[in-house]
Amino acid sequence: MCQTTSYKRYKNPELWRLLFLLLLPVSMIAQSGKVRVNGTVTDSSGAAVFGATVMVRQTADGAVTDENGNFELLLNEGRYILETSYMGYKPGTAAIEVKKGSPNKVSIRVEESPYSLEEVVLSGKSIVRQVEERAYNVSVVNARKLHHTTLDLGHALDRVSGIRVRESGGVGSQMNFSINGFRGKQVRFFIDGIPMDNFGSSFQLNNIPINLAERIEVYKGVVPIGLGSDALGGAVNIITNTYEKSHLDASYSYGSFNTHRSMVNAIYVAKSGFTAQINAFQNYSDNNYKMDVEVSDLETGEYYPMRTVRRFHDTYHNETVVANIGVVNKSYADRLLFGVTLGNSYREIQTGARVVSVFGGWHRKGNIIMPTLKYKKDDFLTEGLDFRFNANYNFGQEKNIDTLNRRYNWLGQYKEYPNPGGERSYSRYKFRNNNGLASANWDYAIGEHHKLTLNNTFNTFSREGEDELDPDSDIYEQPQKTLKNIAGLGYRYESDDWNATVFGKQYFQQNKYALAYNPSGNYGDVAYKNQLNKFNYTGYGAAVTCFLTDNFQLKASYEKSYRLPDNEELYGDLINLEGNIDLEPEHSHNFNLGAGYWWQFGERHRLHFSANGFYRDAKNFIYRRLNTNQAMQIMDNLDGVTNIGVEGQVRYQYGNKLTAGVNVTYQDLRDNSRFLDGGTTKNDVYRDRIPNIPYLYGNADVSYTFSGLRKEDTMSIGYNMLYVHAFYLFWPGRGGKNTKYGIPEQLSHDINITYTLKDKLQFTLECRNILNRNLYDNFSLQKPGRNFTGKIKYTFF
Repeated sequence: MCQTTSYKRYKNPELWRLLFLLLLPVSMIAQSGKVRVNGTVTDSSGAAVFGATVMVRQTADGAVTDENGNFELLLNEGRYILETSYMGYKPGTAAIEVKKGSPNKVSIRVEESPYSLEEVVLSGKSIVRQVEERAYNVSVVNARKLHHTTLDLGHALDRVSGIRVRESGGVGSQMNFSINGFRGKQVRFFIDGIPMDNFGSSFQLNNIPINLAERIEVYKGVVPIGLGSDALGGAVNIITNTYEKSHLDASYSYGSFNTHRSMVNAIYVAKSGFTAQINAFQNYSDNNYKMDVEVSDLETGEYYPMRTVRRFHDTYHNETVVANIGVVNKSYADRLLFGVTLGNSYREIQTGARVVSVFGGWHRKGNIIMPTLKYKKDDFLTEGLDFRFNANYNFGQEKNIDTLNRRYNWLGQYKEYPNPGGERSYSRYKFRNNNGLASANWDYAIGEHHKLTLNNTFNTFSREGEDELDPDSDIYEQPQKTLKNIAGLGYRYESDDWNATVFGKQYFQQNKYALAYNPSGNYGDVAYKNQLNKFNYTGYGAAVTCFLTDNFQLKASYEKSYRLPDNEELYGDLINLEGNIDLEPEHSHNFNLGAGYWWQFGERHRLHFSANGFYRDAKNFIYRRLNTNQAMQIMDNLDGVTNIGVEGQVRYQYGNKLTAGVNVTYQDLRDNSRFLDGGTTKNDVYRDRIPNIPYLYGNADVSYTFSGLRKEDTMSIGYNMLYVHAFYLFWPGRGGKNTKYGIPEQLSHDINITYTLKDKLQFTLECRNILNRNLYDNFSLQKPGRNFTGKIKYTFF
């Protein structure tokens, strides 16, 4: 029979009291004549501490903080000392005199212990509250433990089991994200539960600094109904920093390839509840790292053997400001914020889909102008009904500039042609991807064990643009519009020994576009006919978990999920992705089975083992391939794809000093289409492994923390290793042994050293790819070699 889990394995030995508190009968803490005391536990930066224990020194009363750091006690009148404890923090205390008729509120501040926990924490506080007590297969990155690094969100996630982040180059390059083999748009991204579908090129995972986040939740396979989306294989929810009081910190880093990164995080919180927030960050890099490539002769077209060259047209920079103003903790709103996200980006385009295409003038500009509304209220209209509403609209635009009629090689040499033209297409195309989004979520608690969730997310897209070099062209007046709506209803049961969730989703999409045709048959005669297609599907799923013993957990989940084609997949991104309006929605039967075991021996040693198996059976699977001339990529459907795999991890912690971990993932994606395009022609790559997707990879990390030159200072040394097994670029079943193109085995090592003075000033030195190995990702596009970065971060208050 399933049993309630113990918290002992996660925290110090004193936390046996937490289990006792959770099992106290309600009658013992709700006696008549007592006074209600409300309190909040925050850390040194003002962020809420979730899961902390608050004990009353004079009595046996106590409480545990919720996700907002809040707790509640019932006490007799008198003076009390409250004590709080939590793993990774020094104990905190506060005195309070309880009187009837008084506010009886208290704030307790705790400081982090003088050591750094592991960089990617997969068994911390959020795992206790969200993985043990809920049924989803979720990993968590504790972003706060990475704020001293120069990582962006994408590279922080690249250290989690089951995740691969692949890039086409250096800072700001195009990124492809995968969870257990499902990748790209099959995985959906959220910020505080708000879909990121319409944030544009100025606000992407690999240009957002890790300092913006407090933690990152990675859902593998089944996605909670509260994240309204059409994710096929998983979702990433970025939880941003929240502060209960005013706060200000800033950081700056400089590194190889003339790379600059900076960030300012400021918030003002008044006693009245008025609040104002600003997060501002920028990235700049020349990306002029060296590559080993074949160089062509511009006159003869002959290719010469491998040479080491330097990228010369790959500068990237972006600047972004996220601002919010509003109120918190009011009778009509727990949170009501009006905001705007402003951003600007510039990217030079060095290569096409493969390194044989070299560009020297083509570049792209973009911006984001997005007003936002965020509203949250618990006990909305009636007790037990929690309501959340978010809306935004992106007025930003993109500009594609390709006006040099030249042909470059990797030495920076070029051949210029006299007539007007471009390197890829003669263009000064300026367009707006007008995106609107509205999302509403209702959670209704029925008694102690039951909860209903209703979510609806509506998204609209319309691309409008014009080319300054061809203003009279009819093609730019043709519609490219999409409406999408995802509605979901879920039920969750929670008890002391197990919990389960069942849910259903309704997916709707409408696409409006135009097809070109020749009405007269005469050469050059082009007309357009508007087309409209609609998709309407129903999905469903379930998840369950329980503990067989105090230390051994099992969980299982299933979902029939759908993923509707994305705007760029349908209409192209005007860089290296060609549009395909014939794409069909993909759907998959997703199965997950996982187990976890926690073992603590002695006072200082902790081990955590976890393993998960997964199986995916997808139809109309959308995958990325090269187009006919192999100059661009295009998304296409495969009739069927299966994916079976396993992932596992082991983490070890010795006291407060040493942490180490290793994870590995194996996934086997196979083409399961017996015939081509549903016809009678046999598929010659039936049961072949899907090309250009890693199938075996893993990470290892270790960190050690010790005292600095002064007692209040600390120094930490960390190491991270990334391994990716070799894999084929094209279908393995085609071509001879010596003619197949592949991406070789990759092994990368990173180290970092951080020195912290009084929890205020941090100095960090990092070295990535310390052995200067050649690393590749998308279609053998080489990534940066050895590079160094220094960072300084200061917390003002």
